[in-house]
Amino acid sequence: MQEDLQLSDLDQTDFRIIREIARDGRLSDVALGERVHLSSTAAARRRKILEECGAVTGYSANLNLEALGVGIVVLVAIELASQAEQVLNEFEAAVVQCPSMTFCSFVSGDTDFIMIVHVRSLGDYDRVYRSELSKLPHVAKIRSSFVMRQVTQRVIPPVIFEGRR
Repeated sequence: MQEDLQLSDLDQTDFRIIREIARDGRLSDVALGERVHLSSTAAARRRKILEECGAVTGYSANLNLEALGVGIVVLVAIELASQAEQVLNEFEAAVVQCPSMTFCSFVSGDTDFIMIVHVRSLGDYDRVYRSELSKLPHVAKIRSSFVMRQVTQRVIPPVIFEGRR
């Protein structure tokens, strides 16, 4: 296993592989090899190393949440009553159980946590607010912002490819 592989150890070919599988994680090793100018065996070996070292952590499908009925995106800022370790741990253990949430991070600043919640309607958000968010432990304040229009969403920030053509 190549767990000790570091970002600095990755070469241009590794970054081309990362770019291609980020675009299409279902690429066969043959197609991947063709795109990055390697044999399918070499492409498969490098992909496996990238997975084993943690540079590639998994594969998923990009879903159209609007077509699936949960197209309203809400950014939720949560302040806790305390930042004691037990309070943080209890909140984090509870928030992962929220079925409407796709993202939650502990952040710096006036807010303790930022979440992304997906709902069907304003009425559905009222339900989520009452049945999920307000029941989270140690919450002092909840601020919600509805996304009016998504400008962009990237799988990978292009900066990681700068200077690595």
